[in-house]
Amino acid sequence: MRLRHLLHVVGAVVAAVGLSMVAAVVAALLHREWQVALGIGGAAVTTALVGLAVWRLFDRPGELNTKEGFAAVGLAWIAICLFGALPYLFTGTIGNVTDAVFEASAGFTTTGASIIPDPGLLPRGILLWRSLTQWIGGMGIIVLSIAILPLLGMGAVQLARAESPGPAPDRLTPRFRETAKRLWLVYVAFTLAEVLLLWAGDMTLFEAVNHAFTTMSTGGFSTDAGSLGAFSAYSQWVVILFMVIAGASFALHFRALRRPSEYARSAEFRLYLAIIAAASIMVILGEWGGHIHDTIRGAIFTAVSIITTTGYATVDFGGWGPALQIMIVGLMFVGGMAGSTAGSVKTYRLEVLFEASRADVRRLIYPRGVFPTRIGKRGVVPDAIVEAVQTFFLLYMFAFMTGTFLLAVVSTLSGSPLDVISSASAVASSLGNVGPGLGMVGPSRHYLAVPAAGKWLLSSLMIVGRLEILPILMLFNRDLWRR
Repeated sequence: MRLRHLLHVVGAVVAAVGLSMVAAVVAALLHREWQVALGIGGAAVTTALVGLAVWRLFDRPGELNTKEGFAAVGLAWIAICLFGALPYLFTGTIGNVTDAVFEASAGFTTTGASIIPDPGLLPRGILLWRSLTQWIGGMGIIVLSIAILPLLGMGAVQLARAESPGPAPDRLTPRFRETAKRLWLVYVAFTLAEVLLLWAGDMTLFEAVNHAFTTMSTGGFSTDAGSLGAFSAYSQWVVILFMVIAGASFALHFRALRRPSEYARSAEFRLYLAIIAAASIMVILGEWGGHIHDTIRGAIFTAVSIITTTGYATVDFGGWGPALQIMIVGLMFVGGMAGSTAGSVKTYRLEVLFEASRADVRRLIYPRGVFPTRIGKRGVVPDAIVEAVQTFFLLYMFAFMTGTFLLAVVSTLSGSPLDVISSASAVASSLGNVGPGLGMVGPSRHYLAVPAAGKWLLSSLMIVGRLEILPILMLFNRDLWRR
């Protein structure tokens, strides 16, 4: 393990985060928030200088091997969540390190869990920074670095394998850097389209930009304490559409620009829409009554928001019946398609698990039969992929159970115990990068009541979930650090 090379990569990524803070400085200046602009500017200079110093001090890497790619990604995400907290601390918006790191982690990992009771009271510069952290983290700051920072000069595929959601990076071109650029162009184009559509409704341009950032990243930060419930039905339908888009594979979107039939040909996309439809129908039936249009819109919005791990809310689903609350927690384990900005398990893995289970059952009935795992028209899924998916799911569930236990323990020791529902849903939401949970961390509440140790635990789970466990897990493997 060439630690100097890893620090070179981390320094470059941290410097990029510092440069991105300039956008928040500009927003603060435009709204005449002079002290806020000064604070964010100080954070930007500090972050950029530290990043550039580390980048210049350590060696320029050659090709990174697989284990170095995983290590670089894990270290980089930890670093950006720490430095991303500086604008909150330098402006005094958040007064302590724990809460600031929690908010930054929730931003970059697109989790959307917040310790801020009313975002509407925040300065405009900080509001934009919150949204920008999610937009940057949505497609992945490592992929961004691959696309626009060729000076890194490293093995792009190794970084992509470690950072990209899903079983493996979906290449559109032989060179991954070109693939990353095309995916970012699609990402930017959808973001601009949503800005225009939301601006045409009841949102100001500033609100439209913020919500477009946090929708396309499936992040869920809003500019209002009421989330999307504070805006019109038109705005909610626009956000529903773009949440569905963001939860689908961006590689699929790119291919569909030339051939729209690609959507219909994708078995995973059909399953993704089927899960959304089924969940929406169940919520509609469970909440039937009152104004029909509001019920239907609220049910679809909630189902799409949770499945895509966006975390917006228009209704307080914490007040629903037990059956629907259990379903909401279950949906936190679904996620969007592989290659989307959504978190959680992903529909591709669920499909592989289901088909592999069917094959195992058939082998029990016909011991001498050969029953490979098949998915749609893709044909046979290699055994290595099936095993990788099964291992990931096992680790994911282990992380969920362990995290729930640890959160219950630390909250009890701190003297402010969370109930079982709050603890379990907070861990499921953090690990799946969803945002709101149930009980004390429901959509009408926030995470401020979680004890400090619990916030550090949840922040860690957000990063673990965003990187899909392995890059962080490998940092604790002794073999990784051996030459």
